[in-house]
Parts: sequence; structure tokens; C-alpha cells
Amino acid sequence: MTISVLLADDQAMVRSGLRFILEDQPDISVVAEASDGVEAIELARRLRPDVCLVDIRMPRLDGIEVTRALAGPGVPDPLRVIVVTTFDLDEYVYGALRGGAVGFVLKDAGPVLLVEAVRAASVGDALVSPSITLRLLRHLSAVGAPPTRTPGRPLSDRETEVVRAIARGRKNQEIAAELFISVSTVKSHVSGIQTKLGVRNRVEIAAWAWENRIVGRP
Repeated sequence: MTISVLLADDQAMVRSGLRFILEDQPDISVVAEASDGVEAIELARRLRPDVCLVDIRMPRLDGIEVTRALAGPGVPDPLRVIVVTTFDLDEYVYGALRGGAVGFVLKDAGPVLLVEAVRAASVGDALVSPSITLRLLRHLSAVGAPPTRTPGRPLSDRETEVVRAIARGRKNQEIAAELFISVSTVKSHVSGIQTKLGVRNRVEIAAWAWENRIVGRP
């Protein structure tokens, strides 16, 4: 299966560089490029790519607004958006992830991480640049963010273990190995957790876990 990707960045040289990296992979194809936020939304809604790579700072509409329009709360059949940017300011990170992004990758993170983020997003996983993840989680712990929503139905012990692993950035294969269960069982737990918490992706599961102090509990 080929992963179709839309690139949205106002700099043609950046788009060319991203296209070069991604199309060097046998399973990834760039199907469209947008030079501003409005064009990105129009192309994404028309072409329905598997993954959208969106820069933060763009003319007409910025990357956070584009993310909300394509993947935000209330969007039916949301697309998978990864924010790729030079700027790792906290306001951008929180805005993008709260807006529905499934990943946040810095442009200087390197081609390996970029490709990994695209592949992760295409199968419903999430990837955030490691340096940002650590800062994000430290921030949530330090500020003592108030607990968020309570699950409509309580999580099982096994589901709680999966939530903790997701919050620590583990992938499905790693969770399966840690808990001695199959990858398909992990995916089933993730789906159940999303339903119970009313969240759409693993990033939101991780945020819920840290905000509710689930991660540090024995």
C-alpha cells in the first residue's frame, strides 16, 4: 500500500526537500502541494490524502487553523495531520495537538523521524519529536493541570496499562512485547480506550493520561 501525502508549506524549497525525502521511500507518494493554508484545506478535502504535512506559519491560514479545519473536534471523518515546523514554541505544540494533529515534528529532526511520523500517522499512530514530547510531559506534570474528562465507563486494569505505555511514547509493537500480548490485542485495547475516553487518537490518550496523573501511579 502506498501512503499518499499532501505537503503544505509556503516555501517552495522546503516543499521540494520534503518531497525528495518522502518519495525516496517505496511506500510513500506526495500527491499534492499547497503554498498557503486555504489551498491546503481545499486540496486535502478534495484529494483525501492519507497524511497531511502542514507547516505552522503560512499565509492566509496558519497551520493550527488548517489542522482544526481538517482534524479538529466535530470534523466528520477527520484527516491525519502532522505539523512540521521550524518552531517548537509551546503555544504551537499545544495548539496543534489540541487541534487534532497526530504528530508534531521539527524540520531539523531529520529524514528518518519524518518518514517514521508519516508511516505512524497512516496507521493511526502518533509521533511527536522526542525533545518536544519530554518538554510537553514535564510541563503537564509541573503545572498540575486539572483532571480532564472522566471515562463514561471505567478503564480495565489492562487498558490502564496500555494508556500508561502510550503516554510514555511506546508503539503498539513495544506495548505488545511489554505486556506479553499480541499487536492486534493492543490495537483492540486502544480502540476501546478511545471510545471510553471520547478521544480520537493516541496523542489525546497520552495527554489525558498525564493530565490525570495516570502515568506515575504504581
